[in-house]
Amino acid sequence: MRISTGTVLASLLAFGQGLNILITNDDGFGTGNIRELYKAMKELGHNVYIVASVTNQSGTGGTVKYTKMKELTENGDFGLVKKGAPSIGPDPMDSNIWYYNGTPSACVQVALDYVLPRHAGLSTVDLVLSGPNYGSNLGAFMFTLAGTLGATYTAVERGIPAIGISAANHEVTSYKSVNRTTAIGLRDPATITAQLTANLAQQLIHNVAARGGGRLLPLGYGLHVNIPYITSFTSADCVDPRFVHTRLTGSALVNKAVFNERTGLFTWTGHVDPGLNQCIHGDCSFPGETAVLNKGCQSSVTPFTVDYDAPIGGEKKPGPDVRKLLNPLVHYEHIDNLSEVWMG
Repeated sequence: MRISTGTVLASLLAFGQGLNILITNDDGFGTGNIRELYKAMKELGHNVYIVASVTNQSGTGGTVKYTKMKELTENGDFGLVKKGAPSIGPDPMDSNIWYYNGTPSACVQVALDYVLPRHAGLSTVDLVLSGPNYGSNLGAFMFTLAGTLGATYTAVERGIPAIGISAANHEVTSYKSVNRTTAIGLRDPATITAQLTANLAQQLIHNVAARGGGRLLPLGYGLHVNIPYITSFTSADCVDPRFVHTRLTGSALVNKAVFNERTGLFTWTGHVDPGLNQCIHGDCSFPGETAVLNKGCQSSVTPFTVDYDAPIGGEKKPGPDVRKLLNPLVHYEHIDNLSEVWMG
């Protein structure tokens, strides 16, 4: 489903103006995915800022690491920022785009506590978008491991609605390498991924506006999104995947160490384990995001909270149905239709 221009305008009018949105990631401030999302959200009329790492920070999770050096000791990714430049600064071509030499979680904090108040006159933002990441982040194990999600739950913990987005296309490229069209006449995967993300964010904005406005998500809530491999370089097989409601758990993988007898070194492999695939909270009828992505050309959307406490006596406290805020763009699947693995 595509959101019409009239729907977009209605959303903006309901809020009175475009929203203040922060975009970050763990792949770096100069990558194609983040810059294409920046363009897509600006085209929708929003006031958008990027604050992201100067180098790739994949796999840092929620680690908070601030640089101890005032200047860069090596070139930033793609040579966009040179060795000896300040450890924080704006893109010379766009003052709404900033880099910082720190982890994704640190970049969110630097954005909220330094860049936005000092250089944009903003005390906060309405929404944080983290990604789209290069490479999927499926299941609860990757949720804690990925820098993309570390930035997402940092924003949620700071009281800001946030969406973490990951895409299966994993080759990290500079924004300068994004194709207007591919060799077969389709849009670049980075552009398609960005537009899918913008559609989802705008659906949320529209639905909240239709309810009279207010927070985009309840306090303590965020969204975890995974987009499948976009095939536009070679075919049109998967260029418009639909969104499906999912859970973090169910067929999810956790890493398992593998020892190489020849080299004496370790590597890892994915392993389905019962500890990761319990359904303790929420609606267990929703499929796991891993199973949905394994099915093919579908995107997963999983609401999460940062309240990690266990339930008392098996009782569940009814919470807001965040999934309704994503109708009708995000579809409902049934576990029976998928090859699902639940344990326990």
